[in-house]
Formats: sequence, C-alpha cells, structure tokens
Amino acid sequence: MADGEGRWVFGYGSLMWRPGFNFVERSSAILHGRRRAFCIYSVHHRGTYERPGLVLGLAPGGACKGAAYRVAEADWPEVYAYLMEREQPTETYVEAWRPVRLADGRRVESLVFLSDLSHPQWAGALTLERQAELIAGAVGLSGPNIDYLRDLVDHLRDLRITDQDMERLLMMIDPIATMRPQSGGFTQA
Repeated sequence: MADGEGRWVFGYGSLMWRPGFNFVERSSAILHGRRRAFCIYSVHHRGTYERPGLVLGLAPGGACKGAAYRVAEADWPEVYAYLMEREQPTETYVEAWRPVRLADGRRVESLVFLSDLSHPQWAGALTLERQAELIAGAVGLSGPNIDYLRDLVDHLRDLRITDQDMERLLMMIDPIATMRPQSGGFTQA
C-alpha cells in the first residue's frame, strides 16, 4: 500500500482508545467547526426513556481534538459496516466527510459522525449544570452515565488532550473522581 492510500475515520470519543477495527495508521487530529459535547440524549446505553442520560456528539462550533485512522481500502467495507453498527444504532448521527488536520500537518478527508440536529435525541446546547443533572442520575444498559464521563476524561488525560468542559463537568458531578487509586491510597491526578 502506498503512503496515503485508504480512507480515514475521525474519532472523538471511545473510537480514540477503542477503535475496534483494523487500521494502518493512527494520528492525533483536529476537526474544525465542531466540538465534543454531551448533546445526545441516551435512552438505551446510558439512560432510559423515563430517565435519559447523555452521550457525546459533535456539536456545531469550535474545534475538536481526536484521533484519525487510515484504513486500507481492502478493509474498508468491513470497517464501514462495523462503524455503522457501532455508531448508528438509533441513527442520531449524520455521516459526513470532513477535512481534519493530522499531527504532522497533513489535511485529509475523514469520515466523521456529526450530531443530527433534527433527530429527537438531539439535546442541543445544554448548560454544564443541566448536563451534570442528566448525567449524575442516569443508568442504562451499559451502566451509569457518570462512568461514561469518567472513562472519557481518564482517556483524554492519558492521550494528553485537554477538554476543559469535560473536566469541569466531571468535577461538578463527582469531585472525588479526579482522584486516581494508587497502591494503597489515592493521589491527585
């Protein structure tokens, strides 16, 4: 495969640390014009219809640091089918091709899943206080909504991605979540 062949996929949430598909290249990347946000009501994985939670989406405005993966053309049909099953169970996202800037300065067209602003699960631009209220008490098939936020913040820290809104949101909901266990005690993260 010649350098640059294949198709790119941009991840801003769990795709950054758990892509679940074969790829030939991974790079940190920035998508301009969208930002990582808890803007999608979750009624299955992190909440219920009676008590919805929130999951991540790419909301309009700002920029988002994430990861881009180059997938071999031969693997694309399988990877695309996997992504559709993983990212579109309730069709809350719109798939689109957008330019992202890789860490080495290259600009590549990448598949991204944008929040569908017309979908009934679109939560919109909620205040951090309202996001905290929804996330704090919601539980779905995949567990408590707060666990999803904790996991996100921990992985963003591990990847050295600073997302002040996610950090503030976690501190609002669970102040001790910023402490990490270490051999017999806790230490400040």
